[in-house]
Amino acid sequence: MNKASTDQETIAAYQALIENMGRITAQCQELVNAFSQQQPPSQPKATDIDPFNISNTFIELGKAMMANPERLVQAQMSLMNQYADLWQKMLHNSGKPEKPEGQSTSGGKKGDRRFKDAAWEENPLFEHLKQAYLLTAQHIEKTVAETSGLDEKEARKAAFYTRQFVDSMSPSNFLLTNPEALKETIDSKGENLVRGLRNVIEDLKAGEGQLKIRQTDTSAFEVGVNIATTPGKVVFRNELMELIQYAPLTKTVFRRPLLIIPPWINKFYILDLEPKNSFIRWSISKGYTVFVISWVNPDAKLAEKNFVNYMHEGIFAALDAIAMATGEREVNTVGYCIGGTLLASTLAYMAARHPCRPLSTFCGPMTLSGPLWSTTICWARSLTPLIYYTGTRIPPACREPCTSFISGKCTFTITW
Repeated sequence: MNKASTDQETIAAYQALIENMGRITAQCQELVNAFSQQQPPSQPKATDIDPFNISNTFIELGKAMMANPERLVQAQMSLMNQYADLWQKMLHNSGKPEKPEGQSTSGGKKGDRRFKDAAWEENPLFEHLKQAYLLTAQHIEKTVAETSGLDEKEARKAAFYTRQFVDSMSPSNFLLTNPEALKETIDSKGENLVRGLRNVIEDLKAGEGQLKIRQTDTSAFEVGVNIATTPGKVVFRNELMELIQYAPLTKTVFRRPLLIIPPWINKFYILDLEPKNSFIRWSISKGYTVFVISWVNPDAKLAEKNFVNYMHEGIFAALDAIAMATGEREVNTVGYCIGGTLLASTLAYMAARHPCRPLSTFCGPMTLSGPLWSTTICWARSLTPLIYYTGTRIPPACREPCTSFISGKCTFTITW
């Protein structure tokens, strides 16, 4: 390759970068406009500013910390000493620091996807940045965990929210401190930033002023085409649900039908994707008469409905409808996710009156205990002002952050 062609490629690359920077500037203005246009004219309510009531938790945490300032000073001095040791080790190892012992759960272990790029190990600057972050993360989490004076529930909430904050501040989350993102920016001449800003604008518009981050391409699915493809019909409906009966695929069927109770947070589609991975289709291909509850998307009219209503107007109503359709009073049952929790509670209620058949659950939490569930239950209590304000519906802006928080970097075991 001669010098002239190299110069032309360099000029073309610079031109492409300049064009993309111009597009980014225009998109930033569009982003500001999209945000400002969607904001309500009235003053924000307290529940809009702090929907999870996090501020009260950290106010209590701050009070507990200040009650023992000596321990706080000791923790700060320990962190400064660790920083100094890290710096010395980096100088001693020609710019590459040693990995500190006892990494926190926030990172540093094998399999941490945030630091999978080789540059986090091979580049002295990014390696030092990573290790400094891990030291800081460990310090913050340890300081919060060792703070005394909080009741058990508040301590768990403080630890949980702290972990979310620590994870969010990872250098992998920022362009200028993420070697992989920087390399992609250079290689694409800024095109990746243009695409990213476009996604932010679309998510902001979809969330009507709130950032509704998409986790999948929602335009890629069409009911009846590549999702929920198994033929069936609605045989019963009430305020809370519709009951779907699926057409059999076998000449004969088992006498006892199968009732599937999915979670009401999402749809039954998860059990009826394409034919190759549809549990519902598999079940009818094995000779079962399958019924599935499809829960309604609740609005303010259903504000007074509670767990007991979902039991009576959901499962009990479905059992009555199945008896009318098939003549059978005994059914096999499957509960998925929180649908499994509802099913287990219903069977416990029924078992107190007469014997019941066993149940099957898919990822159905039965033992709602431990740090994660305690934090989640505390979340529900902290959302009480929102529930009173909007009926029993948590505002859309708050629903997805709930599940996103929990699914961040938590790993947990559910007993059923």
